[in-house]
Amino acid sequence: MNPVRKTFKYGDHSVTLETGRVARQATGAVLVTVDQTTVLVTVVADKKAKAGQSFFPLSVHYIEKTFAAGKIPGGFFKREGRLSEKETLTSRLIDRPIRPLFPKGFRNEVQVICTVLSTDKSGDPDIAALIGTSAALSISGIPFDGPIGAARVGFMADKGYVLNPNYAQLDTSALNMVVAGTADAVLMVESEAQELTEDQMLGAVLYAHQEMQVVIKAITELAAETGKPRWELEASQEHATLADQLREQFGHDIGEAYRIIEKQARYDRVNDLRQAAVVAIAVEGGAVSAEEVANAFAKLEKKIVRERIVNGKP
Repeated sequence: MNPVRKTFKYGDHSVTLETGRVARQATGAVLVTVDQTTVLVTVVADKKAKAGQSFFPLSVHYIEKTFAAGKIPGGFFKREGRLSEKETLTSRLIDRPIRPLFPKGFRNEVQVICTVLSTDKSGDPDIAALIGTSAALSISGIPFDGPIGAARVGFMADKGYVLNPNYAQLDTSALNMVVAGTADAVLMVESEAQELTEDQMLGAVLYAHQEMQVVIKAITELAAETGKPRWELEASQEHATLADQLREQFGHDIGEAYRIIEKQARYDRVNDLRQAAVVAIAVEGGAVSAEEVANAFAKLEKKIVRERIVNGKP
């Protein structure tokens, strides 16, 4: 595939999305350049979920290389070590808005790595990494209900809202807010602010969502031109009648078990019921696996306890 580039203005900044030049073996890869800052975002995913996987193994790693700022690690440690606190927090910042956009029941392992390749040190590369993550997922073919956009918003008394302020502007800004969302909804808001009014805070969210539409449009165009075919999801392994069967056979006993005051005795009783459910349904019936029964049993526990709390029962 020949390299494809999309360039657009984002406030006072020039943004370029490029794919097809590096990391071509990744499921999806995008180079994001915002002015003089470049971030490489790669997405790799497993085509099949591991047997017995009961959760969505999504991992996001944001990495700031020392060479990106034209430096080499010195002193006692000559190598770059584990992620810094800033890198860890940025990884979580990227994880939060993308995780809910994967379909329910999707259990394939997905790894997102955002590597800062160069920076002019005037602004934070986290927004570029978020944009790149959205673009890489959108072109990868992985089931993902995106794209999303991202924006940082500052607020100054003399200028009002500022889109993607640099470090110097943030020093005098009363607000440092990061917003991420789809074309129709806001998914994440993280902010640090001085004493602003509710209208000013809400206005910042709406301002960010409006401004990020240009990002979403560019990613949509890139995906339409270079996107891979969307993966077909495997049929859900959840059995429709399993929850009803468990509730009918063990619902009352679970409720009674949670009335036991002594903690260890309560745990022992619930564990005995779980084992009984696995034996009765997974072994004798043979229609579902023991792990599926255990997972469904845990969901039933949560549901019963919640119902008792809401209804005011002991």
